[in-house]
Amino acid sequence: MNNLFGEVKENSLLSDRQTYKKLEVNYRRNCKQDGTEFLDTLANNFCYQDCQDEYWNPEEFSLLYGTPLWLQSTRSQRVILNHLYWVAYYSQIISAEIATIFFNQTSAAGLYAQEDFRLVCDTLDLESNQERAHINAFKTVCERVEASLFGRRIFSYPMRSPFSETIIFADTNLLKSWWKKVQLHCFGLLSSGNTFLACQYFTVRGLRTLNGKIVQHQLSRYSQNYSDKNKVPIPTKISYYHFLDESFHFNSSIIISQDVIKCLPKPTNFEKIVANLGIKGCQQDHYNFSVAINGIFWYDPALYSAIYQVLTSPIFSMSDREAKEMMQACFTEESEGLYRSHKTHQEAIESYKVYIESLDYIWPSNREMSLMSSNSISKYLAIQKKSFAHWKKNHENI
Repeated sequence: MNNLFGEVKENSLLSDRQTYKKLEVNYRRNCKQDGTEFLDTLANNFCYQDCQDEYWNPEEFSLLYGTPLWLQSTRSQRVILNHLYWVAYYSQIISAEIATIFFNQTSAAGLYAQEDFRLVCDTLDLESNQERAHINAFKTVCERVEASLFGRRIFSYPMRSPFSETIIFADTNLLKSWWKKVQLHCFGLLSSGNTFLACQYFTVRGLRTLNGKIVQHQLSRYSQNYSDKNKVPIPTKISYYHFLDESFHFNSSIIISQDVIKCLPKPTNFEKIVANLGIKGCQQDHYNFSVAINGIFWYDPALYSAIYQVLTSPIFSMSDREAKEMMQACFTEESEGLYRSHKTHQEAIESYKVYIESLDYIWPSNREMSLMSSNSISKYLAIQKKSFAHWKKNHENI
């Protein structure tokens, strides 16, 4: 294509009408269904006492579902475990969406120098605004629930930097956290000035969103299948409207990372390395699976203290000895909950492979998701037995 000055426009998005049309349709439909105002209203109207006796998710999406704790719990305790799954799950989503807002903007900056890329940038602006509404809704519910149940935070946290560990209960330490922060800073700088890396951020974003869709689709259906539409709990409604937004965000990730990239020059070796390191980092973040939270790839030893607080709270009123015995049974022994979480992890691995199979610059180790695939139930149990014995020794008579 030529512009008004007769200059040849290389790498123009408008030269690929099919891709431009995909972006246009996705953007228009997302604008039309945008539930930001409704989510704000739901958050403002949330009162825990109004829905504290109802399940917010399908029963199997409850904290420590399918473990000895779940099997021994009363109906009212199970309802609270169901609520705590919602709190824990969306606390993790808050962290991911804080990072998404930042990298949406650095990636948009990486597209500024390209001709005809306004539509991509407008799409990212809309999505960032929606992410802010999601964060506000999740944060409001999480904090009000924990204030009511415990009078303190357990899974929630104050607002955090986009350079913090994305996984809030991770296998980390001060050195690892510092190195992760350096990597995120570097990628932000690189993607803001490199169009290929700006687009390929959405490969990683797509993988992370794909993991969320596995669970969030089931959470959203709970709202749709609710028997009395007039009595759907507010958190359940929030799950539904969040899933609608994320479906469009996922479409954006696919189009930008797999179609828009075709409008760009072939990546250099350096760009390929950076892009593959980003996917490897996603594998590292998603290496673990959690018996406590099916669908969130937390490192369970980092959760011990949080679960101990739940068990010794008035909800369960366990003694120190009882809580530790229950934790040992839940974390170090096989259970239905463990097998469900492992199955979700395996589903994520297979879906990740499909997502990146059309990209020709992917390392074999990423194409096969070798790092994630190397984890197993036997490895999980070995880590838990060793880690729990260490934690228990360091928390005697607390």
